[in-house]
Amino acid sequence: MVRSDLIDRIAEENPALSQSEIDKIVETFFGSIVSHLTAGGRVELRGFGAFSVRSYDGRAGRNPKTGEMVMVDATRRPYFKPGKQMLARLNGGS
Repeated sequence: MVRSDLIDRIAEENPALSQSEIDKIVETFFGSIVSHLTAGGRVELRGFGAFSVRSYDGRAGRNPKTGEMVMVDATRRPYFKPGKQMLARLNGGS
């Protein structure tokens, strides 16, 4: 599912909302998650899962083409941990 599919699905289930209102809702929802993660927070959606940020230290790596050693910078990456209810549904539970 891509963003436009999500917007279409919300529009089907909420005919009273205009396309621009739905687009604004989706943009606000995802923007809020990104803003909170950027600030170092954690976002938990009960029954769905939790988004957080993991930090990775810099390290020495190797260029696979030349074999030359290169430094890989430290980075922060988003991480998603599915909730118990989602895992149960994915694995055939209720």
